[in-house]
Amino acid sequence: MKKTDTSKISELESHLGFWLRFVSNQVSSRFENLLAKHEISVAEWVAMRSLYGRADSTHADLISALGMTKGAASKVISKLEAKGLAERQLSKDSQRAQVLCLTESGLAMVPKLAVIADENDAHFFSHMSDTQRQSLATLMRELVEHHQLTQLPTR
Repeated sequence: MKKTDTSKISELESHLGFWLRFVSNQVSSRFENLLAKHEISVAEWVAMRSLYGRADSTHADLISALGMTKGAASKVISKLEAKGLAERQLSKDSQRAQVLCLTESGLAMVPKLAVIADENDAHFFSHMSDTQRQSLATLMRELVEHHQLTQLPTR
């Protein structure tokens, strides 16, 4: 067996992507577990937050906001409907078009789940100064813009 020269191979920990994924996985996993206590998935939370404060969202609006396929977005909405948190209604402007909206239960749940999201962020990032958090957020937004990333993190 031929000996491999490993001196030219970068260390796993030398990649920014490794560290981004390392932190992201922990932040996401904890948030997912906290939401699960309320029987809500991350995708459902993102959909609910996207619908919150909007009375006239169409399927296309939600698909665009979530960066999901039509089928995936439809499954999320169906799950929210089954839980009594969202509903499809006929548009006031058209007898055929449907709009998506949160039910009273869904509207009441969003602020409670937002507190969980805020607490999860605080758990991981509150040790940083405001300037450090703002710098990190700016860098992440610049990466999103530079690479024209559109799909929201839902898993």
